[in-house]
Amino acid sequence: MTTKNPTNGAIGVFPLDKLILAMIGLAGGVAVGSGFVAFLTVLDIVPRLTVLTRTRRFVRWYEMAFVAGALLFTWMDFRGWAVTLPPVSTVWVGLLSGVFVGLLAAALTEVINVLPILAKRIRMESRVFWLLMAMMLGKVVGSLFQWLVFING
Repeated sequence: MTTKNPTNGAIGVFPLDKLILAMIGLAGGVAVGSGFVAFLTVLDIVPRLTVLTRTRRFVRWYEMAFVAGALLFTWMDFRGWAVTLPPVSTVWVGLLSGVFVGLLAAALTEVINVLPILAKRIRMESRVFWLLMAMMLGKVVGSLFQWLVFING
């Protein structure tokens, strides 16, 4: 690509600093994307979804949906596009986002065995259910506080 050189008005090549920035941005995107895919792979999110929904034959569709969603929303972010939906649809978007985050949290907890270790450390082995309920309630109250006080307040 050519640009006008501000010093002498001649047409020159694309500045090296912009090329370096583009390469750094691309490398960062590849690193983050690879990390996300590795995270989903280690946690077995796609197989877990297919087992829970009894749709093992659609495993490729799940994988393509993850990739297509990541590509689409990255492209939309670069283009500055926004999706305007009716207010009622935010319930569904929030529900689906919550399911996805819940799956990630449950899978991560299962992989690293957080709850049994935490229960043993604080001597609450017989109360793991209540520990889980307290964590869930804390997450819900914290999210509501964030939305109702910090964002809308």
